[in-house]
This record gives sequence, structure tokens and C-alpha cells, in this order.
Amino acid sequence: MPEPIAPPPPPRHLALRGLLALLRGVLTVFVVLDELLRPLYRPLLRRIAALRVMKRLEEAVARLPRHLVLVALAVPFAIAEPLKLFGLVLFAREQFWAGLAVTAFAHLMSFVFVERIYEAGREKLLTYPWFAWVMGQITRVRDKVLGWVRGTAAYAAAMRARDKAREWWRTVSA
Repeated sequence: MPEPIAPPPPPRHLALRGLLALLRGVLTVFVVLDELLRPLYRPLLRRIAALRVMKRLEEAVARLPRHLVLVALAVPFAIAEPLKLFGLVLFAREQFWAGLAVTAFAHLMSFVFVERIYEAGREKLLTYPWFAWVMGQITRVRDKVLGWVRGTAAYAAAMRARDKAREWWRTVSA
């Protein structure tokens, strides 16, 4: 009796498609959470940005030479980004509240300092060809990912739920 012939392994592109589907799911969750939480954190960020100390910080950054603008951007970035990873490690170690506090602090630092410094010094920073290229790549990838996620049924359902919740809130608070 001949040996049974084993079926060929599935093509690699099937595994890749599975990984891409998982990635799309994870990205969809993050983008939907951002969309749902934005109404809560954006007003806070606008208030912080409107503070006199923040306006002075932006004015000071705008007056700096471009190499110091780069340093001013790099320092809080170099602190905030590793803190975000550390927050994820805390979550993985099941230290939820510590992870939440570290992650929230790191994101607040990014939004408040990194974003404000970048906005104040953007023109000078973009005079570095490598920096302009990197920012162009980041923008391209971000736009592609957002387009990818916004094309999902999960995103559409979340936005419908968000709109219904807003409408409900308007009727309750009126």
C-alpha cells in the first residue's frame, strides 16, 4: 500500500493575509478608540495649548535656530515614546492602573509638548531634507492606514454608534 501523500503546505500568502487581517483588526480598535475618545481629550488639549505658559513656549521655540528646535523636539519625544512602551509592559504584567497612568502621562506629554514644539518649529524642521522626507513618509503611512481602517465595517458601526450617542446626549442635555 503506497504511503499517503501529505497535502502541500498552504501558500505563504494565506499566512500573510491572516497577519494583515489581525493587524487591521488591531488598528481598527485603536482608531475607533481614538475617534470615540477625541471629544473628551481635545478640549483639554486646546485649553492647555491656550495657557500663557504654552504660548510663551511656542514663541520661544519659534525664535530658536533650527538645530535647537530639533533638540527641543527630540528631548520630550525621547522621554514620551519609551514611556508609552513601558506603559504597555505594565499592562502586559497585569499592572493595569500603573500602565494606564504611565500611558496617559506619556500621551499627554506627547500631545502637549511634542505636538506644540513641532507646530511652533515645523517650518524650520522641514528645512532638513531628511526630516521632511521622514514626515512625508509618516503622513503617507498614516493616511494609508486611516483609509484602510475607515473602510472597515467595524469602523462604520462605531461611527454610527458615536453619532447616535451624540444625538442622545444633545437631547438629554437640551
